[in-house]
Amino acid sequence: AAVGDNEGPRQRRRRRESYRSGAKVLLLGTGADEQLGGYGRHRAAFKRGGWQALDGELQRDTARLWERNLGRDDRCIADHGREARFPYLDEGVLRVVQSMPLHAAVDPRLPPGEGDKRVLRLVAGALGLRACKGMVKRAVQFGSRVAHLTSEARHGARRKGRGSAVYAPNGSLQGT
Repeated sequence: AAVGDNEGPRQRRRRRESYRSGAKVLLLGTGADEQLGGYGRHRAAFKRGGWQALDGELQRDTARLWERNLGRDDRCIADHGREARFPYLDEGVLRVVQSMPLHAAVDPRLPPGEGDKRVLRLVAGALGLRACKGMVKRAVQFGSRVAHLTSEARHGARRKGRGSAVYAPNGSLQGT
């Protein structure tokens, strides 16, 4: 019998939750959203100022990526004994994306799951990856419900803390 044939949903969920990978190197998608219009602010920039505004937003996102996310991501992954690789930030990939007509890489006139990261979705379709080619982005902190758990732990409810909350040295939040 195959693994899991005699298991109920609870046992399968427990087995999934306890899975550990032996992989030492992780391929991360960092840079795809920033270069290919994967964030809602890219769509908003296009609505506000057309292709020129979208291009400016993409250039700003790509330029600040180096100081904003990469150090944090690399430290977090290294802290777990792994190494990060960023294929979308490879010089060759950056050159190809920057040489493309903008509408080939991203087309905010199309709905989410089609126009954002358009070139990647077309490649995924050509490779037969139909299940993932139309997936709409969900930020991990929201899609995984980590934000809810953090709010419940910090504030005792699924509400947002007020902006006046102050982190105290004992680890508690005051003024929530």
